[in-house]
Amino acid sequence: MNPQEQAKTAYKEVGEQAVKPLEDVKEQVEKAYREAEEQTMKPLEDILGQAEKAYTAYKEAEQQVAGAYKENEKRIAQAYKKAELQAKNACDESIKQAVKIRKEAMAQALKVRERAEQQVEEAYAKAQEQAEKACEEATAQALRVREEALAQAWKAREETIEQAWKIYARLIK
Repeated sequence: MNPQEQAKTAYKEVGEQAVKPLEDVKEQVEKAYREAEEQTMKPLEDILGQAEKAYTAYKEAEQQVAGAYKENEKRIAQAYKKAELQAKNACDESIKQAVKIRKEAMAQALKVRERAEQQVEEAYAKAQEQAEKACEEATAQALRVREEALAQAWKAREETIEQAWKIYARLIK
């Protein structure tokens, strides 16, 4: 090899060696830049991912809340229907009890009326019997008094006639 070629070769090797560290530095810088960019992008991607997850969770929660409201509305409607049915049943039962009580009261009133009518009939019969008895007693008394009065009148007549005959007999004698 001639010296010129040797110089070229040496220059080439030195240049390559000098270029090689420069390329290595350049690669290291690019790598560091990419890592820094990735680290910067990664938190940004993480934040975007978290934001997407949060938004998705928000939408799911919103749907769950809407579902809960609908379910609550159904439960309230069911509770209202149940309360309405219970109120209807209670009303029907109250009406049924009122009708039963009325029937019982009417039956009791009828019994009281029949008892009262029976008592009135018994009282009327008793009063009629007492009136009949009083009438019979009064009639018997009146007949006795009349008989006694007639007997006294007859006795007084007899006595008067006897006295009159006695007087007449004295006169005629």
